[in-house]
Formats: sequence, C-alpha cells, structure tokens
Amino acid sequence: MQSLLAPLVAVASLISLVKGDTCSELRENTNIEVSAPISPSYIAEQIEYWSASCSALKPSCIIFPKSAAEVSTIISVLNTNDEHFAVKSGGHSPNNYYASVDGGPLISTQNLDHANLDPATGVLDFGPGNRLDALAKKLQGTGWTFVGGRIGNTGTGGLMLGGGLSYMSAQHGWSASSVIEYELVLPNGTITYPSATNHPSLFKALKGGGNNFGVVTSYKTQAYPQGNVWGGNLLFLRTPATDKKILQAVRDFTEYNTDDRAAVIVTAERAQVNLVDSWILFLFYDGPTPPAGIFTNFTSIGPLANTARTRTYADLMAFSNWVVLKGFQVQIGTETIPLPSTTHSVEVLEGIHAHWRNITLTTLAVPGIVASIAYQPFPKRIAAAARAKSPDLIDADPDADKLIIEMNYAFLNPLDYDLMDGKMQQTYGGIRERVLTWQAEGKLPDNVDLPVFMNYGYYRQDYFGRLKPANRALARQVAEEVDPGALFRNRTGGWKP
Repeated sequence: MQSLLAPLVAVASLISLVKGDTCSELRENTNIEVSAPISPSYIAEQIEYWSASCSALKPSCIIFPKSAAEVSTIISVLNTNDEHFAVKSGGHSPNNYYASVDGGPLISTQNLDHANLDPATGVLDFGPGNRLDALAKKLQGTGWTFVGGRIGNTGTGGLMLGGGLSYMSAQHGWSASSVIEYELVLPNGTITYPSATNHPSLFKALKGGGNNFGVVTSYKTQAYPQGNVWGGNLLFLRTPATDKKILQAVRDFTEYNTDDRAAVIVTAERAQVNLVDSWILFLFYDGPTPPAGIFTNFTSIGPLANTARTRTYADLMAFSNWVVLKGFQVQIGTETIPLPSTTHSVEVLEGIHAHWRNITLTTLAVPGIVASIAYQPFPKRIAAAARAKSPDLIDADPDADKLIIEMNYAFLNPLDYDLMDGKMQQTYGGIRERVLTWQAEGKLPDNVDLPVFMNYGYYRQDYFGRLKPANRALARQVAEEVDPGALFRNRTGGWKP
C-alpha cells in the first residue's frame, strides 16, 4: 500500500504549516464552506442527530465539503494540528463522539448527496450525504433500488461502513455487500478507489470496519430491479399470550421461511408508567403482493391495526420515520444469538424477553422513557448472499440461523444518562450471560460466531473483539498501513481495531 501514502504536495503547499485550528485555516485559505456556531447552517446541522446527547456536543465549526478534493484539503489541514474531529453522515449513531465532537471541527457530508444511476446496468454512485428516504426518492420511477436499511432517516455513510442490514439482505447480503468501489480520502489526504482488485484488503476492511480508514466520499454500488413493494406495520397490545405467539412466530420465520423477498422485524415497546405496552411488527415483501401464507403466523395473532399495503419503496422509507424520536437522549445496544431449536425456543426466547421486561420495569419512572427491543431474523441465507458478493469483516457463518437483537432506550433528561447507561449494560449484558449459559448447557449451539452488529452497537461493547481473530487482525493491519500517524485512531471516536 505504499502508493496510497504519497504526500499531496500540491495541496500541502497551499496550507500553512504553522500549527493552527482547522476552522480558521480553511476560512483563510480555501473556499470550502465553514459554518460558525451562530450560523443557521450550523444550528440546523446540530439538530440532525438521533440522540440529543450528540447535539449537546458543540463542534468548533461545521465544515461542508462538496467533493472528495475538498475533503482531501480538510484532512490535510487536520494533519497540521492535534484537534479531535468527527465525520457525520446522517447522525443516526447515538454514541457520543462517533459522529459528533465537542470543541473540534465536524465534517458534515450533507453536500455529498449525489446519486448517479446508469439505467442500463443499475450501477449507482451515491454520496454519504444521502439519507435512505432521500436516496429512495431519487431512484423512484427508475425501476432500480439499492440495498438500504429500514428507517428512512438513516444516513447512508454510517449504514454502509457498519455493514447495513436491509429488508433485502436475504437476497443481496449486507448493504455493503453490493459496493463495487469506494471513493476514499485516506488519512494523509490521498484520494484512492479501493475495489476487489485495487487494494482488496482495504476494500474488505471498509465493509464492517467503521470510520478507521479515512472518509468515504462516494459508494459505487450495484442496484437491483424493483417495482412496487408491500409493507407496513402490525400493532398488538401486549399480553403474556401474545408474547408467546409472536416470539414463536419470529423463531419459525427465521428457520422456515424460504422466500428471500420476505422480511420481518418484531419489536416490543413500553413507555412511561406502562402507558404503552405493545408489539409493533414491520412486514416487508419485495413485490406488490406477498404470496398467501408467508406472514400468516403473524397476522393470525390478531393485530389491532395493520398498515401493510402495496406502495413504492420510497413511500415505505418515508413512512418508517415515525420511529425517530426528536429531542430524546437515545442509547442503542445489541446482541446476536443462535436461533434456538424448537425444543429450547420457549426457554430461550421467553427467558430473554422476561429479562428485558424485568430490566425495563425498573426504568418506567424515568421521565419520557421509551424502551424497545427488536428481534430481527438473521437467517443463514443473509450470510451466504453476502459471501457470494464480496468478503467483509463481519464474515457471518453461512451454516447457522441467528437472531440480531436490538435494544433501545429513549428518555428526556440528560441527567438520567448515567442511570440509563447502567440499565443498557444490564440489558445486553444479561442477554449475553444467558446465551453463554445456555451454550454451556447444550441448549444453544456453541460453534456459532456471534458478532456484535456495528450499526446497533453500544459504545461499551467490544465490536472488534467479537469478530473472528483473523478479521480483527486484518482491520488493525490495514488501519496501521493507511493511517501510520494514527489520525483516525487517536483523534476520532468509534470502535478501533
């Protein structure tokens, strides 16, 4: 990778080598847009986080590059000082300092919102400034779609770097699996284009490696043909009997569903003093109408409401944004578990759900609390589809069905952050402890890799430590090769290999 580390002499000559702050250097020496804390663009960008705890961190300025060349200039300036900084796509990570910063410059990719489609081949170049709903809207009517996430407000940058779980993952793997080439600004300011044939180790590391290798300014991906889809929500009031039926239904769907166009997310919610205690299910079919019987195990339970219908994918993405709670402190954690056999499914899934209810019961007096847990099928076909496309750091086992469990806490008062930090650790930690016990007892398979899914990971979880050792070592090696000065390791947040 020596060729990647060539200095940018032309850029460096334009920038003073006198140690100064990035915001001032860029204002004085470039035409790059730099917003001060009192400016409307600064204020508007700071609001666009999923967690108010991230909005409360105040960058020294917000920089809005419009091209890879401008990002290169910004990175070159950062190399002349010791400021901490962050790079932000959609701001959907609630982990403080991952896409937010206090006192240093924030690089917003908002203006890197291009979306260029080749209608003949379906090759799509898009920038990290796109959110999923905006990108879906741009593609509406083209007959093509991208393998995106499930909530429209999500930024594409963080989604892709974490892997990205999609309604279409059983067909096409992770969102990152469809990347053909990256446009990447390395930590020394060099612009490069990793692909399967150009720096393949870096290409792999970018798929599930987070923000450790530079700033991705464009994703060249393969899009896929798509017309109208079918999707929406089922709403159930919670009862112990409903718990049993829904948990069994999601277990059976994960193992027995054979139509890769069908997908579900099963979520339970409870809120302030149990004013809300419900199940909300997300159903999706990649086609205008699902074949009879695919979702019967869910619909036959008797929902209070059913919003599923034929619609455009753009409409479905926009419709999903009701889940984003503006103005709340948000914490998200995750665990991956082996799918229990029918023999042990009741003990395992009802045991996990009872644990979640026991912990969340102790939070219901927290002002504004909304607690949720999502059971997301992770069938082995997702891993097989991902491997068929390209290698990635997640490197999921294609021989085992699993569930990805996502836990969310949202609350109003920032003074409750430490209290809820403890509750979050108890929640995912208790699930992990139970899984290890059941594995030791032979009730769950113990030969299954159970990675922490980055897009849902809590900052205290050991993301890289839960990868296969060879993949963690690869990520560390690539990071050291492209970032020998440890610019991203030492001066940005996020998990580090």
